[in-house]
Amino acid sequence: MRVWVDLTNSPHVLVMRPVIEALRADGHEVDVTARDFAQTLQLCRRHGISHTAIGRHQGERLTAKATGLARRSAALVRFARRRGPFDLALGHGSNDVTVAAFALHIPCSTTFDYEWASVQHTVNCRLADAVVVPDAIPPERLDRYGARGKVHPYAGLKEEYYLSDFEPSEQVLGELGLDRASPLVVVRTPPEVSLYHRFENPLFTGVLDRLAASGAQVVVLPRTRAQREELSPRPEFTVPGHAIDAQSLIAFADLVISAGGTMNREAVALGTPVFTTFEGRLGAVDERLIADGRLRRLEDPDQVEVVRRPGGAGKRLRRDPRDLVALLATPARG
Repeated sequence: MRVWVDLTNSPHVLVMRPVIEALRADGHEVDVTARDFAQTLQLCRRHGISHTAIGRHQGERLTAKATGLARRSAALVRFARRRGPFDLALGHGSNDVTVAAFALHIPCSTTFDYEWASVQHTVNCRLADAVVVPDAIPPERLDRYGARGKVHPYAGLKEEYYLSDFEPSEQVLGELGLDRASPLVVVRTPPEVSLYHRFENPLFTGVLDRLAASGAQVVVLPRTRAQREELSPRPEFTVPGHAIDAQSLIAFADLVISAGGTMNREAVALGTPVFTTFEGRLGAVDERLIADGRLRRLEDPDQVEVVRRPGGAGKRLRRDPRDLVALLATPARG
């Protein structure tokens, strides 16, 4: 089977890596395309994923996103015509590959774990043949996007699958000049360019100020160049200028604070205490994690207390990525 995987954002590299590896291990031929956005291309290189770079992010406005979708989908169609035929196309929330696959009549699966990105899902769920999501998401929440009859749920968190073979390395601590014996906080900035998170996050600003005065080692992982340029001059923070082994950093951290979703759930999967400062509408996955006490919602900077975490790494649940592969490959089985 010939499989086409498209990666449009940094977390998608991590999610799809074990899927790509499992497919190739089973003898399937896999072609990967990747968008030049955030650290997507750097992470592809870091994880040894050969890829063809196509397109870049066009901006945060809806009109810019629509233009970017049209241009990149057209470029992907041209790529697939040159490199195809493909038996299956896969993407983690990639509208571009779903549109291109639909235009070329290639069976396609999409996967995601946040159900309120309505513009994205209205495209993906209507055009894809299979919609693979966590079982925490009630299927009826996806009906309005055109997913009825296409939903294939999986157990747990996607992070428990792609981190199943992961073991943390202390190399990242040396790379960033961090002291293993001192308190460490890892912070992920808000997703400013996401349509579902349009507004400013004053709570996050207050958290940064509190951390700056805490005396702890604080590593801030920005999403965009503008965020990096704003935060890098502050001596209280370590701001990496390139893709790093963020998962090892999270595993060694005493606390993680993130306004997004993926890093929060990576912390949960790795057993690290974690706060969310997300101000958008909570998805079902986070609702369940909060109800289970595995994720805490941060509502006041005074909630943040940085202390050394006793006992080392927390309890982990590892899941088999081949379970995801089986669900994603559903359209190719007819």
